[in-house]
Amino acid sequence: MAAAAVAAISLTLAPVVSAQSVQRLAFSGGPDGGTFQFFANGIATHLSRNLERVDVSNMASAGSVENLRRVNSRDADFGIVYSGDLYLGAQGQLTEDTRQYRNVQAISYMFGAPAHLIVLDNAGITDVAQLAGKNVAVGPAGSGAAASAQRFFEGVGLWDKINPQYIGYNQGASALGDRQIDALWVFAGFPNASVIQAATSNRVRLLQVHEAAEKGTLFQDHPYYAQVTIPAGTYPNVNYDVVTIQDSALWVTGRHMSEAMIYDMVSKVYSEEGLAFMQTVSSAASAMTVEGALEGIVNTVHPGAAKFWKEKGLTLTDAQK
Repeated sequence: MAAAAVAAISLTLAPVVSAQSVQRLAFSGGPDGGTFQFFANGIATHLSRNLERVDVSNMASAGSVENLRRVNSRDADFGIVYSGDLYLGAQGQLTEDTRQYRNVQAISYMFGAPAHLIVLDNAGITDVAQLAGKNVAVGPAGSGAAASAQRFFEGVGLWDKINPQYIGYNQGASALGDRQIDALWVFAGFPNASVIQAATSNRVRLLQVHEAAEKGTLFQDHPYYAQVTIPAGTYPNVNYDVVTIQDSALWVTGRHMSEAMIYDMVSKVYSEEGLAFMQTVSSAASAMTVEGALEGIVNTVHPGAAKFWKEKGLTLTDAQK
């Protein structure tokens, strides 16, 4: 009887022991249907398929700041966070949040969110400085777009000189065509549907945002912004390159994750097979490359990722070490 009892107990415990051998990890993404969620689900799926005894689940999220908080508190092991939020969070400078989020480290650059500053072509506005006294749609109140607009216009000395209109992109595109506003600020990947809407309904001009930013203090105050070019032809009748600024969406993890584990994960995702898979998940994943993996990162890179990038010939900046 005793032997039978032991055997029964052993059979009962076997699945539990097996289940415990699987490391279960959480990836905090974004709202359903959004780019963050597509990327998070893609990486989670690829890692779960290609790493033994590892299961990565995808969590819906409100976005960048929530992901930062979750990873910092170990409620999630990975997330997608804008470089600006990672930088400001580490400094205790997030809006109405002075907590310092220092348990979060970068793994790699994933894709950019560039600034578009659109005016009507026949409005006679060819330079950012001419927006003084004008009505500018900057995105809904409390949005990332509105925050980035305030940072930019403060950096060029215009925030207290423009009249910000807190409306969304689609409403802004319509308002621009109806001449209810003078300019529309869109902070999103290109091509953007609202900018296409504006450029299809009217002949528009995209202002050279980077040129204006260089003359001011934006890059000193917010070093996470990077230069990017929206190529000629991206939007109807915009037949010139637009050099602008972007914030960078980063794959991040917590300090609690081991160097070996992160090294293995980065190796899988940034393999030829991994990058090809990510491009089936989202066309924006074409921005994911080994060569550009450290772009836009101004915080510490996790040691496991740093080891991989160094082996690939990349050099970390002092801020990334």
